[in-house]
Order: sequence, then structure tokens, then C-alpha cells
Amino acid sequence: MEILRAVSRAVWGAPTVAALMVCGAYLSWRCGFVQIRHFKTALRLSVGRIFKRGGPGSGTSALEAVCTALAGTVGTGNIAGVAVALTMGGPGAVFWMWVSALFGMGTKYAEITLAVRYRERRGGEYVGGPMYYIKNGLGPGCRWLAVLFAIFGAAAALGVGNVMQTGSILTVTGALGLGPAPAVGAAMALTVLLTCRGGAAGRGRAAAYLVPVMAGVYVLGTLTVIGANLPRLPGALAEIFAGALTPRAAVGGVSGFGAARAMSWGFRRGMFSNEAGLGSSPIAHASADVSSPAEQGLMGIFEVFVDTAVICTLTALAVLTSGVPIRYGVPGGAEYCAAAFAAVFGERASLTFMAAAMALFAFSSIVGWSLYGERCAQFLLGDRAAAVYRLAFAAVTFLGSLAPFTGVLYVCDIMNAMMALPNIPALLLLAPEAGRLTREFLGNLTKTGRQRQESMKKLTKNVDFRAVK
Repeated sequence: MEILRAVSRAVWGAPTVAALMVCGAYLSWRCGFVQIRHFKTALRLSVGRIFKRGGPGSGTSALEAVCTALAGTVGTGNIAGVAVALTMGGPGAVFWMWVSALFGMGTKYAEITLAVRYRERRGGEYVGGPMYYIKNGLGPGCRWLAVLFAIFGAAAALGVGNVMQTGSILTVTGALGLGPAPAVGAAMALTVLLTCRGGAAGRGRAAAYLVPVMAGVYVLGTLTVIGANLPRLPGALAEIFAGALTPRAAVGGVSGFGAARAMSWGFRRGMFSNEAGLGSSPIAHASADVSSPAEQGLMGIFEVFVDTAVICTLTALAVLTSGVPIRYGVPGGAEYCAAAFAAVFGERASLTFMAAAMALFAFSSIVGWSLYGERCAQFLLGDRAAAVYRLAFAAVTFLGSLAPFTGVLYVCDIMNAMMALPNIPALLLLAPEAGRLTREFLGNLTKTGRQRQESMKKLTKNVDFRAVK
């Protein structure tokens, strides 16, 4: 167990985080820093077009694809993980989470663009992800890298996306006295099995209902806490910037919580939260019925923005403005968030709200990761393996309620980080193609806009507006 714990810490250490950040910076450069220069366009297209239904060839719309990806991305790490970053890295960790989100947007955009570009049609659905853009983009000689990613992804889905999330739900139901763990586990397994029966489209429909409500209610709750403590907001923001930019500062009486430690924990928790570079969410986005790879890639910018820049930031500000004492240097979790809500809503209401949020966030992660694991198994063993993996995934959901499986969690946590091992080289090698698709899409977008303006000029050329008035 000690060896597994040490390996887990090593693979999620500085080298992995540095590789992800360098990859994000390079992809951002090759794609013309689309997440900065065209952020407004990304939000406009994402919010404006995600409600466009998919065609008859694919049952998955752009909305359902992005919601499935958000279901897998937005999880308990957005609550408990943010608290860990605060306690171990100080308030400055929030600033570096923002920086990780900035580069993560570039990575996620390129991943999704490539996933749609190199996807395949199998069993009436689009399938894609790193294993397909490695195989189809880099050629047969790199298929072993695709196989490696699929193995890591299928294993990680069982642990990080299943057992770990099941444990979070059981903690909540146990605290509220909602029944014995085996009964809760059986109910969850059945729900997961029914949700996953419809393939990517079935999960997409479930996520399209669950994610907006789940995220909306949580955001409203955190905004209420921040609003109730609004006079403390400037001080909280000052702590964030001071902790991030001061070489060596004292936070909460603990010396050494300066920029280096804040940077380390901010990057680690930020990258773990938005999963940019791990290659997971492109699997969901690849199922969307869209004609332009880059257009769906813009959804990745929106996804990281919602996950890290919005939800994680609001969680951190709710804790920092609440006045709840923080024990820096001692790992803390969701209890800090619960205390922040309790200061405004009362202890019972806070417990109920946090329990519901943790349970919904955890269940949404299970839904999203079930698709990731299933697609990886399908790539490795064929279409029939998808149904077998689905049953195995539901069985693990139930078994996870009977025992903690701590060792299994460490192994799967390692597999989660190892997903980046084949994905990062593939992204770097395929970056020129992502850049080409970006220029092509933005060029067409500009051309369409100019054509629209010219059409309006022709229509209004002979109109006497004074007469109209």
C-alpha cells in the first residue's frame, strides 16, 4: 500500500503537471491562442449552438456531448479538491488554478478538434478519442500507443470514475442515514446500468438534464454564500493574488506558503479537475453530430471555463469569504465547504445541500466515465466488449459499496495519470493539424460574417430610412 501511495504521488507530481502545462502552451500557440483571441466566439457558439439537435445519423447533439463531458469532468474534485488546494497551497493556489485553466482550454480545444477529425462510425454511432486520433492520425506504427491509452482509460474508469465516486456517495448517504451501503450500492448499480443502456445518446440525454440543473443549483448556492459575505470578497481576492505572487509568505501563521507551494497545488488540482491533457472528455465530444471539428473544439473551451474558472473559483471564494478558520498545512476537504454554507443556511440545511451536491456531482462523474471506459474496451476488444464492460462497470459500482478497495483506488489513480503518457506525444505531433483546422474554421467564420454584411448592404442600399421612419 505504501508503494502504491508513493507511485500515485509520483505520477501526479511535478513532471506530469509540467508536461501538461508545456503541452497546453504549445497547443495554444499552434492554434493561435484561440482560447484568448476568440474566447467571445467560443462562448457565443457554445451557448448559442449546443441546443442544436443532432441529425438522424447520430442520436447525440452537441449539447448532449458537452454535457456528457461535463458530467465526467465536474465531480467531487470541484468541492473537496478545491478545499485540498486551499489548505495545502494557501489562497494563492486559486490563482494558479486559473492559469492551469487558461492553458487547459487550449489543450482541451485541440484534443476535441482532433477527436472529431479522426473519429470513426461504428454501430450506428460516432466513436473517437485519443486512441482513434493516435491510430488514424499517426498511422499504424503508433497503434501500440493507442492500445496503451485504451488500457489505462478502461482501468481508470473503474476506479477514479466509479469506485472513488461511489465512496463519496456512500459517505453522504451514511451521514444522512439513508440506508445500508449494500442497498444504496445496488440501487446505484441498477441506475447506472439503465442510464448506460442507450449508449452515448442515452448518457447524453441523462447528462443534458442532470448537469445544467446540478451545476446551476450549486452555483446559485455559492453565489448566495459569497453575497452574504460580500464585504469580505475584496480581502479574499487580495489573499489569492498575494499568496500567488509573494515568493515566501506567511498564511494563517504557517511560514512558507508562498508562490512555489501555491503554484504546485494550484496546477495539480486545476489539471486534475478539468482533466485537460488526459484525453478523457474528447471521447464524449467525438460522438456529437457536428460537421466541423473546430466548432466542437470550442465546446472544450466552454467546458474548462465552467469547470475551473466558474465552479472551482466559486467554491474557493465561498470558503474564503465565509470566515471559516482554515488549518493550513493540514489536508481538508468538503467539511470546509459545508461549514461555509452552514454559516449562511444553518447546519441542517447546509448538510443537506452539500450532501445533494456531492452525490449529484459524483453520480454525474460515474455516468461520464462509464462512456470513457466502454469506448476504450470497445477499441481494444471490439463492439461486443462494450456490453460486457457496461455490465462489469455496474458490478464494480455495487462491489465498491461493500469494501473501500483502497489499493484498487491507488492503482486506478495511477492509471488516470498514465493516460497522459501516450496522449501528450500524440497531441504534440498532431498540433499542426489542429492548427490547420482552426485556421480553416475561423477563416470560414469570418467569410460567412462578411458575406452576411454584404448581403445586408445590398438589401438596404436603396432603402430610404427617413421614409421608413
